[in-house]
Amino acid sequence: MTQEHTDILIIGAGPAGAVAAGLLRQQGRQVLILEREQFPRFSIGESLLPQSMEYIEAAGMLRAVVEAGFQYKNGAAFTCGDRHTEFDFRDKFSQGWGTTYQVQRARFDEVLANEAARMGAEVRYRHEVLAVDVAGERPSVQVRDADGRTYGVTANFLLDASGFGRVLPRLLGLEYPSGFPTRGAIFTHVQDKVPAGAGFDRQKILVTVHPEHCDVWYWTIPFSDGRCSQGVVARTEFLAQYTGSDTERLQALVSEAPGLRALYANAVWDTPARSITGYSANVKSLWGKNYALLGNAGEFLDPVFSSGVTIAFKSASLAAACLKRQAAGEIIDWESDYARPLKAGVDTFRVFVESWYAGGFQKVIFHENASPEIRRMISSILAGYAWDTGNPYVAESKRRLAVLEELCSA
Repeated sequence: MTQEHTDILIIGAGPAGAVAAGLLRQQGRQVLILEREQFPRFSIGESLLPQSMEYIEAAGMLRAVVEAGFQYKNGAAFTCGDRHTEFDFRDKFSQGWGTTYQVQRARFDEVLANEAARMGAEVRYRHEVLAVDVAGERPSVQVRDADGRTYGVTANFLLDASGFGRVLPRLLGLEYPSGFPTRGAIFTHVQDKVPAGAGFDRQKILVTVHPEHCDVWYWTIPFSDGRCSQGVVARTEFLAQYTGSDTERLQALVSEAPGLRALYANAVWDTPARSITGYSANVKSLWGKNYALLGNAGEFLDPVFSSGVTIAFKSASLAAACLKRQAAGEIIDWESDYARPLKAGVDTFRVFVESWYAGGFQKVIFHENASPEIRRMISSILAGYAWDTGNPYVAESKRRLAVLEELCSA
């Protein structure tokens, strides 16, 4: 078996891997990306948050993303029965981007991976990591290429950006349950046929709460080509009540939400739906000897606030900064310099996710007499600024949100 060596080895060419590669190439580092799939390939997580734009820009990939023609996004709309509210992410507490895009991930991920390659990273598609050894002086992996040949790669440092593939957690036994109930999602892309001027704001993700079950919700993500990503999220036992194909199950669930039923009155359901269950995950550690876990490979909360790609980019940014300091001769404590800062924002999102499913945060966002200043603070978190400790709802998220829920329930 042939052996190769590289400076930085990245598993996965998705958003975390591509942005990490871009940032590392700016440092002059040698980067090899091994990607199991052939791009473009389907993925969910299509509604970006404005905070993401900061990392795309820092990685030198902003122009390519802007020129790709994705759907402009400036906020989020929430609906439950006859209640409706909107957040404009440009009207927020935190400094930074207030707009972003809603993207078909097949194209978006390919744009980022192509940019990483343009910047000098080597990207190998259909190369699957079969085994990993982190006990030696340098991490090493065994790889199978598209033709079935195996070879080995050693690296000075290994970044796992494999997303839901979770390569290192799987191979090194790092996984443990997330603590969230087991939920599933059923989703597809629909030709929505909503005429212009029909009151459907294509510049916002629409989150619809089931009229009878506050822990069942739907995402509607408009794209720039007259199509939408449509999905529903619920506990697996709730979804199990619906029979037939995934498309039939999704259509039945959509028909239970009056607003969506009306929205899709003329829709063409031309793409078979898919489903995923038990996606929330956690790990014992986000790093080890000469390796770190990025994005979903380390931890995935829930799709409700579209935080996945933002967390992926944040992890790439933190890891690249640590590797830059390490290369300059600094001693890096990966727990305090990488894991803790990353987890701080993830934990902020976690508070709001837990409150959403319990129904408390829904009372907050639909409250009719909300303070404009508090709405701006909430808007910042929904826009992805979960690391801005100047925001009281980040600095003390659990306590402040609990007080707010109480006030809104009174």
